[in-house]
Amino acid sequence: MGEVWKACQPFVTGSISGCLATCTIQPIDMVKVRIQLGAAEGGSTSPVEITRTMLKNEGPAAFYAGLSAGLTRQVLYTGARLGLYDIFTDMAKDPNGKAMPFYKTAGCALTAGGIAAVIGNPADLSLIRMQADTMLPVEQRRNYGGVVGAFSAIAKDEGMGGFLKDAGATATRAMALNFGMLGFNSLAKDQLASMGCEKGGKVQTFGASAIAGFFAAFFSLPFDYVKTQIQKMKPDPVTGETPFKGPIDCAMKCAAEGGPQKLWSGFPTYYVRIAPHAMITLIAQDNVKKLWKSMGM
Repeated sequence: MGEVWKACQPFVTGSISGCLATCTIQPIDMVKVRIQLGAAEGGSTSPVEITRTMLKNEGPAAFYAGLSAGLTRQVLYTGARLGLYDIFTDMAKDPNGKAMPFYKTAGCALTAGGIAAVIGNPADLSLIRMQADTMLPVEQRRNYGGVVGAFSAIAKDEGMGGFLKDAGATATRAMALNFGMLGFNSLAKDQLASMGCEKGGKVQTFGASAIAGFFAAFFSLPFDYVKTQIQKMKPDPVTGETPFKGPIDCAMKCAAEGGPQKLWSGFPTYYVRIAPHAMITLIAQDNVKKLWKSMGM
């Protein structure tokens, strides 16, 4: 039983950390998605205006649309990317105890993010679909009945292969996010420790997570923007063609229409969503690890 728990522990720790962060950040994430969709369709990109409109037209519950899919995604995706990262970094550690070079840390983060994204793609796709559904005209809505309903609709309409729709875009975004979040978290911890911060202390943990949150947002937003446009697009009812042929086509068309900066549309809101989520996740992960240790697990 001890060996089974040892193998599962990194993934359980990651899942718990991600779920705690998601419950806190879900309303901001909902506004972020609306901003990205508004930027693509010529609508409002003001977080204040979008928040006011959602409260007026849809009520407070609208901010938690897709929460079930979000939590499912955290169990699958965050559990995998944090768990795999811990496993990969343990494997890559220098046997003589020397500090791990950044290129190794980055490689572990990129690999873990890519693999985890494929695992979590069904839940991620469901989350985007559920969040975007409320913006469609009533006659065009899919009206998903929670994450189970979204899974059933995707399987029925698109087959099992639909769960991996645009997994490449999701994986690329996840790799960028993991690179910024986990790679720079480890780097920042080492730098703060060299400056005299107590290893494992509150200053080191909070400071490193804050730095990691910024880089996670900066590196991942362009990929997140493209991923959102790809996942929510629907075929033209007449021609059957989709607006974009793939992630690269989407990025090029968006950049041609509004300049490269369009890929960073809604950065302030995205930062407010990603940075705290990354910080809460990393801080929770450190504390959950301490909890396991105090319990002798």
